[in-house]
Amino acid sequence: MRWSGRRGSRNVEDRRGVRFGKAGGIGLGTIVLALIAVYFGQDPSVILQNVGQQSVQSEQGPYEESAIEAQRREMISVVLADTEETWGGIFAASGRNYEEPRLVLFNGAVESACGFAQAAVGPFYCPGDHKVYIDLSFFDDLHDRFGAPGDFAQAYVIAHEVGHHVQTLLGISERNMAARRRASEAQANALSVRQELQADCFAGIWAYNADRSRQLLEAGDIEEGLAAAAAIGDDRLQRQSQGYVSPESFTHGSSEQRVTWFKRGYESGAVSSCDTFAASSL
Repeated sequence: MRWSGRRGSRNVEDRRGVRFGKAGGIGLGTIVLALIAVYFGQDPSVILQNVGQQSVQSEQGPYEESAIEAQRREMISVVLADTEETWGGIFAASGRNYEEPRLVLFNGAVESACGFAQAAVGPFYCPGDHKVYIDLSFFDDLHDRFGAPGDFAQAYVIAHEVGHHVQTLLGISERNMAARRRASEAQANALSVRQELQADCFAGIWAYNADRSRQLLEAGDIEEGLAAAAAIGDDRLQRQSQGYVSPESFTHGSSEQRVTWFKRGYESGAVSSCDTFAASSL
């Protein structure tokens, strides 16, 4: 990606160096509210909705970032700024105001409006405070564990989580949450898949605008994004972890589905093309 030297976002919040202790004698291992799948986390309120909030003690300590972390931080800031430009324009065209999300950098653990989480949850978006959370070490997993290297693969992670923010602003997340509460487990999983695939499609819309309006993309970038989408399909992850695939337990969609919906957003650039909830087939 051609991100170097471009404007960064003012909405990056750096909490690296924050350390957490015990609260009321409860160890951190017992107060983690959820271990969301170790990849592009779905809306954590889906998992945390029935879990009460617990507070933890924290203190700010020094944090010295490495050269690679500094580069990743700068890249994320540029990508976030570009998503702001993309969605700000789309919302304005429909007579709406786009509320920019904040992106929180953390290391090890973090406390959000959705609860306390450790880095193992992966990147996630919290609708309770309209913030994206990410531990930069996740990009090592993206490269080493998921086989999805490249800066555009990393940008796809951010664009996907911002896609969840767009869903929140449009009221999609709230409606889907209400529907999930009334549904069976299998139906709730299917609704989660549709929400995740729509966030993939919204990531594709960002890529469309970044490429055509601001020439941010280079040759091979879209292939990196498609590889990342395929790498974290439920079918591939289940096959790796348990040796077989259980489609009824999918919460994010198969590799093929994730690639398909990212491509749909990238090829059209239109929000109307991303209505996964109305699609007869995914």
